Amino acid sequence: MDHLLHLDRTLDELDPPRWTAPAPDATHLVRKVHGLRRVPLGRLGPADLRTLVAQQVALPHVLPLVVRLLLEEPLLDAYFYEGDLLLAAVEAPPAAWDLLPDLGARLRAVITALPEEAVAGLPRGAAEELARFAAGPRSPR
Repeated sequence: MDHLLHLDRTLDELDPPRWTAPAPDATHLVRKVHGLRRVPLGRLGPADLRTLVAQQVALPHVLPLVVRLLLEEPLLDAYFYEGDLLLAAVEAPPAAWDLLPDLGARLRAVITALPEEAVAGLPRGAAEELARFAAGPRSPR
């Protein structure tokens, strides 16, 4: 995956402009996301990536890292439950996946290969989200 060339760089470096420090009264989540932008990509763990994807931060740089993990373990439990990273990824805006069509296709192949019983064990609505993503890119309206 040529999308992973800059694992020693941070999102602040790769996704300008650099973010300023969060406000003193910022929420824990805001402080966490700001902090994650200063971590080299290669040091971001599954929970970090899930947070960044769920918050839609620098998706062209984050989604390739997510797909790399999901190709090895599609139902990876990143933080909350089995499959949470996969569901965060498929819920990313279609425009983000439009920039990464090859990775989207690879993730769709992984999803279609999932056993039915594995998908049935995911939270309510997950099967529909996975099916929607696996159906392919949406046509422009």
